[in-house]
Amino acid sequence: MSPPPRHLNSAAERRPDILSVAVLVDLLRNGSAGGHVKCWERFAEAAARRAPDDRGTALDLTVYVLGDHAYVEELSPRVRFAALPPVLSTAPIVRSAAGVDVTDLAPFHPALARLLPGHDVWHMTHTFALGSTAARLVQRLSGRGRPGLVGSLHTDVPALASVYTRQILGKVPGVSLTDFRPTAGLPRLAEGLLRRRRDRLLRLCDRVLVPTPAAREEVGWVVGPGRVGLLRRGVDRELFRPDPAARGELVRDFGLPVDRPLVLFAGRVDASKGAFIVAEAVHRLRQGGLDTHLVVAGSGADADRVKKLLGRAATLLGSQPQRLLARVYAACDIFAFPSHTETIGNVVAEAMASGLPVVLPANATTTQWLAEPGRDGLLVDDDTSDAWARALGSLLAQPQARQAMGQQAARTARSQHPTWTDVLEQDLVPVWADSARAHSGERRAQEGRHAPP
Repeated sequence: MSPPPRHLNSAAERRPDILSVAVLVDLLRNGSAGGHVKCWERFAEAAARRAPDDRGTALDLTVYVLGDHAYVEELSPRVRFAALPPVLSTAPIVRSAAGVDVTDLAPFHPALARLLPGHDVWHMTHTFALGSTAARLVQRLSGRGRPGLVGSLHTDVPALASVYTRQILGKVPGVSLTDFRPTAGLPRLAEGLLRRRRDRLLRLCDRVLVPTPAAREEVGWVVGPGRVGLLRRGVDRELFRPDPAARGELVRDFGLPVDRPLVLFAGRVDASKGAFIVAEAVHRLRQGGLDTHLVVAGSGADADRVKKLLGRAATLLGSQPQRLLARVYAACDIFAFPSHTETIGNVVAEAMASGLPVVLPANATTTQWLAEPGRDGLLVDDDTSDAWARALGSLLAQPQARQAMGQQAARTARSQHPTWTDVLEQDLVPVWADSARAHSGERRAQEGRHAPP
């Protein structure tokens, strides 16, 4: 890795036959980063595998992330990650909400502002420092040859803000969240402010990409239905696949039990994902005489509560890299994911590709991964630990039915879930190219006026 130059791709160096795209990910990229960062890691890897001449659009991709220090990581000559230190980091705040991704609350990032003019398209994936910098620059350039501007929604940040505000305030001595206290409305206030800010920035975009048809309708009311498209998620079917040998590896490496079924939860271990609901459901099953074990891949504020409740009946692995996480999926028997805050939930696709029956909330967006609910996954109608215990218990008590559901889940993954390359080529590159094309004449004219004689 090397420090980023002043201009990664300056306007003077930009070639008309190469589409230069800057993706702005307002999150810290490290080993414990969440699904948003991992999503763009997969897209960047797919772009790096792209042969220069086998597609209609030649692509140069820079994914800007936050980092403890500035660096560039080259994935290929035309694909890279560029990390910029945050100006106003949330790290001191989110220590009170373990597992929450670190972002940058500054309204403007000067280092990014110097780099963005070298790109044809700016793609916002958040509305914090990097996204707000792009929005501010676009407004200054309005009508004067601005770049293409694309936005995408990956996480319901306003809803998460409400959850984490409640979580942080709950740890402050003397603060109450009851309805008659002044602090009661703070979570709702945080959610409302962030939603209005998000919508204001999305209105600047040529195109907004959303993960679900429901979100497409919602955002269409904000920016107009003609400017909204779908951005699916992919799955690496070579990495995530059934493997009977994986169980023995995890028994050896992590001391998992060999004599009982394993229920897996993967993701941030906190209230936003419903991790403790799974722990309570496993606890109820064990109290009822059904011996099972919970495996948790992830970290978060509720990790200690899970461990305290289940003791030796739970194994908490912490955050794991993708290759080890794939082995964890393949080693377990059931995947349980009660989250309602996901926009799409890529862990569900990974579990299905690994041959696990998935148990999901009936009205969550994660159910879009299922082709035949009841055959390739099980839905839970009630967000209580009792309901989740009944659902998990029905699969645990019927090994053959459980295995059949896992096999059907793997078939769905193979036949219907796209790869990351599919999504890059079908959902992203055409949108970037159209956005750049819409402003290319203005940019060429503007740059020509400032070209040296």
